[in-house]
Amino acid sequence: MTIKVIAIDIDGTLVNDQKQVTQTTIDTIQAARDRGIKVVLCSGRPLSGVKPYLDKLGIDGDDEYAITFNGSVAQTISGKVMTNHSLSYDDFIDLEALSRKLQVHFQIETPDHIYTPNKNISAYTIAESYMVRMLIRYRNAAETSRDLTISKAMFVDEPKIISRIKPLIPAEFHDRFYVIQSEPFFIEIMNKNASKGNALSELVADLGFKSDEVMTLGDQGNDLTMIQYAGLGVAMGNAIPEVKEAASAVTLTNNEDGVAAAIKKYALA
Repeated sequence: MTIKVIAIDIDGTLVNDQKQVTQTTIDTIQAARDRGIKVVLCSGRPLSGVKPYLDKLGIDGDDEYAITFNGSVAQTISGKVMTNHSLSYDDFIDLEALSRKLQVHFQIETPDHIYTPNKNISAYTIAESYMVRMLIRYRNAAETSRDLTISKAMFVDEPKIISRIKPLIPAEFHDRFYVIQSEPFFIEIMNKNASKGNALSELVADLGFKSDEVMTLGDQGNDLTMIQYAGLGVAMGNAIPEVKEAASAVTLTNNEDGVAAAIKKYALA
């Protein structure tokens, strides 16, 4: 198998627990790029939250790509949108009402801002704002514009609350949306056509490659679709059991340069 595209999750995969990309990982990714391999970062973050890591890796321009908002958007690093599967205003209204019924904090993300209807803003919303470099706007449902491009919605709260509400999300919402738990404190809700696997499939086809020329690396539930899609899906050593079960191989953890180890073994050997 010749690897031509490597798709890499960020949190828990590319970065260690200190949110750092090690020099070993940077050098290994550069070695792959020197061989003409496309490296695509795939994240639940918006492009603003992915950009610092792209800069560290020296990835930039109209012929380099990122998958953002957990597959709602595929775009060039310069910002040209290639794929966009967003939520509607009616979707927002229904999900916001469900959040009140379940008594869980709620937010939506657009390409530019995080919006929350919660006057007492969740600490996890504040942390997300810092991590993805987007400002928070407080708007109740009636004040939220119908014209927003909603890339994803999120239930954000203490892990014990997320664990409580997860089985209470009605089946009709699972049928209507792509619902995935990406962190112990996040449940993300997106357009049914949005996922990392779908976005990567569309991007790879646009680039003229095939799935068996793709290697993916991830650790959480939101990485599962791209692990399943790729010819070589690699789970991190710190991945959840479902990702490890779906993967073709398991590498070292994110604190042990697992991404670099996998690239050296499968793409550069």
